[in-house]
Amino acid sequence: MRSYSIPRVVVAAPHGRSGKTTAAIGLLSALKSAGYRVQPYKKGPDFIDPSWMTRITGRPCRNLDSFLMDRGVIRTSFVRSALDVDIAVVEGAMGLFDGVDLEGSGSTAEIAKTIAAPVLLVVDTTRMTRSVAAMVSGYQHFDPDVRVAGVILNKVARPRHEKILRSAIDRYCGIPVLGVIPKGEKFHIPDRHLGLIPAVEDDDLAAAVDEAGSRAGAFLDLPGIIEVARRAPQLVMNELPPDDAPFMRGPDVNGLRPAVSHVKVAVFLDRAFTFYYPENLEALAAAGAELVPVNTLRDKEMPKVDAAYIGGGFPEMFAPEISANRQLLSDLRGRIEAGLPVYAECGGLMFLSRSIGWQGVKHAMAGALPFDVTMMDKPQGHGYITLQVENSSSYFVIGESVRGHEFHNSRVENLAEDNIKFAFRVTKGYGINGQYDGVLYKNVLACYAHLHALATPDWALRLVAAGKKYAGSR
Repeated sequence: MRSYSIPRVVVAAPHGRSGKTTAAIGLLSALKSAGYRVQPYKKGPDFIDPSWMTRITGRPCRNLDSFLMDRGVIRTSFVRSALDVDIAVVEGAMGLFDGVDLEGSGSTAEIAKTIAAPVLLVVDTTRMTRSVAAMVSGYQHFDPDVRVAGVILNKVARPRHEKILRSAIDRYCGIPVLGVIPKGEKFHIPDRHLGLIPAVEDDDLAAAVDEAGSRAGAFLDLPGIIEVARRAPQLVMNELPPDDAPFMRGPDVNGLRPAVSHVKVAVFLDRAFTFYYPENLEALAAAGAELVPVNTLRDKEMPKVDAAYIGGGFPEMFAPEISANRQLLSDLRGRIEAGLPVYAECGGLMFLSRSIGWQGVKHAMAGALPFDVTMMDKPQGHGYITLQVENSSSYFVIGESVRGHEFHNSRVENLAEDNIKFAFRVTKGYGINGQYDGVLYKNVLACYAHLHALATPDWALRLVAAGKKYAGSR
């Protein structure tokens, strides 16, 4: 057993739309500008907020999710990724105590308890004065194992309003106000149908978030927040992964190398495909995969690889450019017909379809799988998903249970179900049609579910094993 002293805070709120993201990116920006090494985290399954947090800090944001991971895995992931930083910041999701059941399973509070982190509560103070103390006090005492250590006041109208709010919290709650964000401050963070826009899509949009972070950070009591973070108790841990285990410390896969290379795995990384958990890429490298980036917008042919991993993203936003890259699409389709192992998630599933239809226009995709995809106005699948493996593949064994999440505005159409098999029966969520997920074709598995390697540790090993078998058969 070993103890680790890691300054840390969780940024949470009573409910969504309170200003958590504004406060979190402001805090990250202020810490970074002050010269601190800071590791960002996001509670729950999310790729977009983490992309901004990664951009601001220069370190891969990591997800902490108690639906997908047990407490030991969460603590190990947290400590391992924070060993070389000055402070760790976790952005919560929804309300502090909101989870998947009445006990609050999967909540931000559960993450705070798991890593013994103090909580900064971001409160939208619109049309509120003394009542702020009743609200904050309720959150302080609802769960004695959660320590609300400070408050950030958002949308404060004027100096008199701020004075009343501060006085009420001081008298009735006894904790400090560690930030006051004025009403009317515009922190414009561009968004679209699935939330914020990923940081790597557009430099102008990324600059807008940089500016929002810088401006929001100016309203925070940075010394006070650091003091709260430093008072977090030590974390007692069992043995961590060895120091030479593959680990991403930068925002890309450069430097992520296996100790012994067994196969080459293509990873589709560009503005259209950005949804990758760093742990998934690390798991592939740990299993012996040399990761070879593929850009669907520029590369004219597939590299010489033994397997491929196509993550999620927004291929519909770049459908004309992807469709125009016919040589790459044809090359990939030919490799798949020859048996190339491919694991695809959400945007990857869309990319392997015959076409993507959106706003009355269809764009040809890889055409490797027998269906089309149509973009809808509302989410077709949103939230956690649980799956039961019904048909074996290179990646899963019949009878296994799999946990993940889905968030897609697209749906599969014109699928000839008589000619294909599904890998999974959906026991919670929607998947492809409300009953099944995971189209199996030759050595391809394409699903709407996003998996996390810390929750499905055999996935990377099996993808690499499939690559080795394919390489040996050529």
